[in-house]
Amino acid sequence: MKRFYEKVEAADGEILLDGRPVRTPLRAPLKLPNIALAEAVAEEWRAQRESIDPWTMPLTGLANAAIDRVSAEPTEYAASLSAYAENELLCYRANEPPELAARQEAVWGPILAWARQRYDVGFTLVAGIMHQPQPPETLKRLGNAILARDAFALAALSPLVTISGSLVIALALAEQALEPNAAFDAAQLDELWQAELWGEDDLATTARAARHSDFLAAARFLELLREPPA
Repeated sequence: MKRFYEKVEAADGEILLDGRPVRTPLRAPLKLPNIALAEAVAEEWRAQRESIDPWTMPLTGLANAAIDRVSAEPTEYAASLSAYAENELLCYRANEPPELAARQEAVWGPILAWARQRYDVGFTLVAGIMHQPQPPETLKRLGNAILARDAFALAALSPLVTISGSLVIALALAEQALEPNAAFDAAQLDELWQAELWGEDDLATTARAARHSDFLAAARFLELLREPPA
């Protein structure tokens, strides 16, 4: 789509293009919960040049998802994210080599320790890749932690959970127990280990960079949500 506007404003949580409010793909008002997020979304619209490129507007995309998709069925959406706890990445450890197992424990151990204390839960650690169930109470409490989030937070948590493969990493990031880059690196630990060991081709590097960009955008969205309401 060609850029069709000159002036972008954020007013009362809405984005105005030449004075006209922006709407989501389903034609709902693009209403943001606070000034900080509204200004950040407005800046994405200001940054567009001759054509509008949605791929350069991740915050706008997450806001659209929150309004059009998540708000319609928040319980179901939360359940789809909570399901990741059943195969929590941080619980599946390498049998060998011992160096990789040691690195997993050094990086993943403290994150699980935070979750144990924060939610008063236990985890079943697995050597290898064969599925073993997590304790039902753990699944319930982590699920409740996700269910308590509003539609905007759930929309941001979605890429954090799916990119990392870890509900615990996403929650730790959401609660500021992890910095975004550290959270991403923890999730990519096995892949980074393989790259160190065998080298990496350009396609793998490019793919990880794209995931990293999406991950950081979602983390920023969550950070902006912490600002006072509009």
